Amino acid sequence: MAVGGAEKSKKVVVVGGGIAGGIIAKTLQSQNEVMLIDPKEYFEIPWAQLRSMVEPSFADRTLIKHSEYLTDATIITSHATKVTNYEVQTADGRAFPYDYLVIATGHPGSIAVNRKDRLRLFQQDYEKIKSSNSILIIGGGPTGVELAGEIAVDFPEKKVTIVHKGSRLIEFIGPKASKKAHTWLKKKGVEVILGQTVDLESVSGGGVYETSRGEKITADCHFVCVGKPLGSSWLHDSILKQSLDKKGQLIVDENLRVKGRDNIFAIGDITDVPELKLGFLAEKHASVVAKNLQLLIKGAPEKKLAIYKASPPIAMVSLGRKAGVAQLPFGTISGWFPGKIKSKDLFVGKTRKTLGLESA
Repeated sequence: MAVGGAEKSKKVVVVGGGIAGGIIAKTLQSQNEVMLIDPKEYFEIPWAQLRSMVEPSFADRTLIKHSEYLTDATIITSHATKVTNYEVQTADGRAFPYDYLVIATGHPGSIAVNRKDRLRLFQQDYEKIKSSNSILIIGGGPTGVELAGEIAVDFPEKKVTIVHKGSRLIEFIGPKASKKAHTWLKKKGVEVILGQTVDLESVSGGGVYETSRGEKITADCHFVCVGKPLGSSWLHDSILKQSLDKKGQLIVDENLRVKGRDNIFAIGDITDVPELKLGFLAEKHASVVAKNLQLLIKGAPEKKLAIYKASPPIAMVSLGRKAGVAQLPFGTISGWFPGKIKSKDLFVGKTRKTLGLESA
């Protein structure tokens, strides 16, 4: 394929169209023959999903068709099913040869293949929340906490209950940040039940849920906000099966190459990099690998490759539209300041700009 009369240098296949995969495909498309393989026709800003559940119109800016930002790449709407030394095979029976491969399959996204259906799902969630007087959230990680915050602010009259199996909320960050989030939720009237789980098969008539300790909770509806499995099962019967750790993560070196492979990289949540799995870190992975691919394609020596260093535990959890809690290297802060940074727009405008689109 030619660019401005010049032949594009290498075939780069990117598997996974989330934050990491979408951004690296965008970065590399002008100089290389980039192919993005993703089961969805759109890019979704994942940390904006919960706002879209209470405000469906917000999703218009957060769901972006791949074709909008990948104007010079090939988009394959299908599941990748296998990797060989030379090609990636897809569920529709096709095969795509590569010179370089980037795996960014992270966690499975929405079941909706097209943008219109995804918007419809957000509308359904909104109607579910709006029509319910009481809502049960199962899981007190970042997703459960942020969803509870969104509902508590937009629908203060609703009774919201979080049931979490851990000893504290948002355990992936420090106890101070966890406590501040818990305190904020309680002030908003959210009931938090820790150290318990909910068996959804035991739900009786009238919306009565039973916890693992026999506690009864009445709710008109529920949302399951527990961790999703990694999107690496398709690699189990491939050349990379020995490159997966016990968690299903791809083992990478300091350049984010899959260990033992010269031309295969992994970025985002699927890597075994010892750090929190967060969107802004997936963006950093994409930036490092884009740089390394460009160097390799130009024939630069190995010593020139960029090294990725695991990030310290930095995180920010949104609490409704104006508040938040942040864990930073120098301490933990909560309230309006982290809320001003993240909660108002949830970095949607910034992410759109990264993709070369208008922020509004």
